[in-house]
Amino acid sequence: MADLFAIIVLMEHLEKAFIRDSITAEEYTPQCVSLIAKYKTTMTFLSESVTNLETFMNDYKLTCPAAVNRFKIGVPATYEHAVNDNKQDVGKSAKYIAETVLHFITVMDTLRLNRHAVDELHPILADLIQSLNNVPGLPADFEGRSKSHTEFYRLLSGDQKSIDGSN
Repeated sequence: MADLFAIIVLMEHLEKAFIRDSITAEEYTPQCVSLIAKYKTTMTFLSESVTNLETFMNDYKLTCPAAVNRFKIGVPATYEHAVNDNKQDVGKSAKYIAETVLHFITVMDTLRLNRHAVDELHPILADLIQSLNNVPGLPADFEGRSKSHTEFYRLLSGDQKSIDGSN
């Protein structure tokens, strides 16, 4: 349980450091991905003694809202908010567009196979959002990006309505 406590506190400090520009996006992203993976692994190992994050934090008097939010979303802020790192190279642009198409097709195929479970859709939608955010020159108000974010947050909130719009 000490590991879980440490991971939560570290994530809180990492989020605050990123918000305050104390670290760059290039430093933040791999560290955040690593902490999210460690959190998920630790929660799996502690599943019998820790029922959920909020209960654990209440029991140990932890107040880390930024960490809770990041663990709930499951992806770094740089993926969530499309933080660019000067990707204007044409070769990279084509690569990111191809990755986005690949992830979109994967989402569509998953839905066509009637796979609507959160644990199946979460990583696929996270990959789609990440790849959309990597495409340079894509407007921030691009409908595909906003629709992907909407569906992703609806999925995280536990909305039982299927992601393709049907019941």
